[in-house]
Amino acid sequence: MKSLNFLLSLSLLQLLLVTNGVAQQLTIRQDAAEGTIAVYARGNETALLTHHTREGFRPYIHPIVAPDGKGVLTEYRPEHHKHQTGLYWGFTVMNERDYFRNLDESHWDYVGASVLESRGGNVAWKITYNLLDEEGIPVLEETQIWSMKKQGKQYVLDLEWQGKALETITVGSYYAGGLFLRMPWSPGVNGEVVNSAGQRNQDAEAQRAIWTDVGVQVPGRDDLAHIAMFDHPSNRDFPLPWRVDGELGVGPCRAILGDWKIEKDQTEVVRHRLLVYTGTLNEDTLTDEWKKFINEVVD
Repeated sequence: MKSLNFLLSLSLLQLLLVTNGVAQQLTIRQDAAEGTIAVYARGNETALLTHHTREGFRPYIHPIVAPDGKGVLTEYRPEHHKHQTGLYWGFTVMNERDYFRNLDESHWDYVGASVLESRGGNVAWKITYNLLDEEGIPVLEETQIWSMKKQGKQYVLDLEWQGKALETITVGSYYAGGLFLRMPWSPGVNGEVVNSAGQRNQDAEAQRAIWTDVGVQVPGRDDLAHIAMFDHPSNRDFPLPWRVDGELGVGPCRAILGDWKIEKDQTEVVRHRLLVYTGTLNEDTLTDEWKKFINEVVD
């Protein structure tokens, strides 16, 4: 009887840990042949997200699934923007080349992908690509270090982007470029962009904010699924302005402020966090989550 009571108490404790936001167990599965890194929650055979890292194509994350498994939150190559691939990074003007709209081996050269933490409350992985000039010579080595944890009804996705300049890099002034998110919105679908200043939809275009949230009612849900994106004070020109396009595609974009450079042999580091959740947007809660982010990341 004592053993039974102990097991019941342990099960109750585990349930309380989950419902109170303690990180749940995740597992990464890497398929080198397919060029994918997928993250799974314990006991679930549907990946929460899949990172595509194949050769000859710009890396991207799709699909991202809602924390409760109901609905896909990203869209791959919609008709209105065929170059947009879920969640991805790409500069629109870099040394006069467009890595935002050009996805193939003429611009992107796969270097490697590896799993850093394959199992536990926090999992992590790394991918590296070379960005090529018009002659196929690498000019920027791009490394993306991702980590993920699931807490109750939401999960957190962190990115540390590292750009090592193999020659002096100029990112030219433009209205889009950098980290970008495409959710499956179209006219008639319930959805909204809101930033930390309370600006909505096109009013948030090119405006500086510490966070921007996109909420969309995706198929399979009767509420909104949200992805909030956070900027970090260690990023140059913080807080960054944001691109918000007419189909609720969003991303922080430093190039809106003008040209910026990475000198040869120098490495630029950029940090962002994404919070994936469902239900009602609470602006105060998102600001509290942003404060957690900036206190967790060590410069």
